[in-house]
Amino acid sequence: MTENNGRADIKSMLPGELSKVLSDMGEPAFRAKQVFKWLSSGVSSFDEMSNLPKSLRERLAERFYLTYPYVERKQVSASDGTVKYLWRLLDGNHVESVVMRYEHGNTVCVSSEVGCPMGCAFCASTIGGKVRNLSASEILDQVIFAQLDSGLHISNIVLMGIGEPLDNFDNVVRFLRLVNDPEGMNIGMRHISLSTCGLAEGIDKLAELDLQLTLSVSLHAPDNETRGRIMPVNRAYDVDTLLAACGRYFRRTGRRISYEYAMIRDVNDTPYHASLLADRLAGSGSHVNLIPLNEVPESRLRPSTPEAMRSFIGILEKRGINVTVRRKLGPDIEASCGQLRREREKN
Repeated sequence: MTENNGRADIKSMLPGELSKVLSDMGEPAFRAKQVFKWLSSGVSSFDEMSNLPKSLRERLAERFYLTYPYVERKQVSASDGTVKYLWRLLDGNHVESVVMRYEHGNTVCVSSEVGCPMGCAFCASTIGGKVRNLSASEILDQVIFAQLDSGLHISNIVLMGIGEPLDNFDNVVRFLRLVNDPEGMNIGMRHISLSTCGLAEGIDKLAELDLQLTLSVSLHAPDNETRGRIMPVNRAYDVDTLLAACGRYFRRTGRRISYEYAMIRDVNDTPYHASLLADRLAGSGSHVNLIPLNEVPESRLRPSTPEAMRSFIGILEKRGINVTVRRKLGPDIEASCGQLRREREKN
C-alpha cells in the first residue's frame, strides 16, 4: 500500500485485508463491511462515515488516508452527451476519464497510469512519458466520482485511458477485485474490458487469473516492420510473440480477444496490411475493432480515407474475419484520452 505521511491507503485494501485491520483494532466483524461500503461511495473524509463511532473515525484518520480526485476540467459533448474529465490527484498530477452513453448502459474509460511509457506514435497519452503508476484506489476513484458527478449509473468499464494497464499489473488487478466486489460497486468482470499494447508476459499472467473480463489488444499492424515504426513495444514483443501469448490466453480462458486497429493513412491501411491481418487471425475466432485515428497535433499521422477504410473492411469480411468500426464519440470535446492532460501540462 502507498503511504501518505506515514498513513496507509485504506481504499486500496481488499475486504479481507480491511477485516483483519479492523479486527486488530478490536472492532467487531461487521465494521469492515460498513467501512468498505463507505469507501465505495465516494466519501472524502472519515467524518462522513456517519454510522461509525466517532472514536473509530478518529483512529482511522490517524492511521489511513482517503484518495479522491478534483474535477480540474469537464467537457460535455453537445452531440452525444459524452463526458470527459480531467482529474487532479492529491499530489497535483492529472489523469483523464471519459463517460460514454450506449444503449446497453453507460461506460467509463479509466486511466491506469499518470502518463505512459509505451511511446506509441499515434497517442497523446504517451507524450512526455510515464510519471508514475496509479494506485488501485486512484483507478477506482475515476469510476466512483465519474458516476457521482455525471449522475449516470456506470455499468461498464474499459481500461483504455492514459497508461498501459499491464505495466501497472498488481494495482490494476487489485482495482478489478475492488470494483467487482458485491459489497462495493459490484460491476461484473464480463462488463470490464482491459486494453494492452501487447506486453506478452502480462497477458500470460492475466490468463492465469482467469478473470473473465474482455481482453483488447492494440495490434495496429500485422507485420513487424510497420508495427515497429509506430509502436516501440514491438521491439520487445514482436507480432509473433504477441499473437502466441494471445493464443495461450484464449486457450486458457476461452474468452475471445478483440484486436484494436487504428487506421492510419498510408501506414497500415493498405490492401497488403488487410490481407496479412486476415492471414494472422484466420481461425482464431477473434474480433477486429477498426478505430478511425484521432489526430494529435504533435504527430504527422493522419486518419485513413473513407475509401481505404471500406476497402480494408471488405478484405477482412471476405476472409471471414469479424470486424467492426468503433463509433467515434464526443468529437466536439476531443474525447480520446491524453489530449486534455497534454494541454494542461503545456500551460
